[in-house]
Amino acid sequence: MPSAPAVSGQLPPSARIGAWLFRHRTSIPVPLAIALLVIPAPVVARPLLLNAMGAALVAGGELIRLWAVRHIGAISRTRSDRLGPLIVTGPFGIVRNPLYVGNIALWTGFAVAAHLTWMAIAIAVILAVEYHAIVRWEEHLLESRRGAEYRDYAARVPRWIPAMTRVVGPRAERSAFSWRETLFSERGTLIAIAVGYVLLWAKTRV
Repeated sequence: MPSAPAVSGQLPPSARIGAWLFRHRTSIPVPLAIALLVIPAPVVARPLLLNAMGAALVAGGELIRLWAVRHIGAISRTRSDRLGPLIVTGPFGIVRNPLYVGNIALWTGFAVAAHLTWMAIAIAVILAVEYHAIVRWEEHLLESRRGAEYRDYAARVPRWIPAMTRVVGPRAERSAFSWRETLFSERGTLIAIAVGYVLLWAKTRV
């Protein structure tokens, strides 16, 4: 099995950038979080509507993440090039990168909840570019190690836009992880969501 440096040397520049972004993917959004907390929100005509829309996006993004983590397990937290089995059940049978789709929805939702709609668009674009570079690296790694198995999966399931007609495998839920294990693995994100809302609330009181 090739090491990360050996594999990255064969990559195009965008995928080499993706390898670096993957290792730092947790810290990179920190400036976005700071911006959401320090940029003053404009006066809006329907604040409750934005609050509801933001909450819906955050909840939807986290539900996608929970569904994905239930199938992929704790390996979703790794920052190395360690690979587990190729997961094709649950959301991974609908779209190849459900965790990243969930993350984009989460961050966009927080921007909407902060009444910074212009920033919601900017965050969605920034994260889409970041995750696309990461995915380029991940796909190269998976193809080099899984070969035809991964190429067949990639041919059936779209990278970003869900296509229900292309679901791979049975539609029924088949997971090796219980909901208790899933929630434990996802506890960091759940705590971050709670803290984020507390900080947004505090921002409105300053």
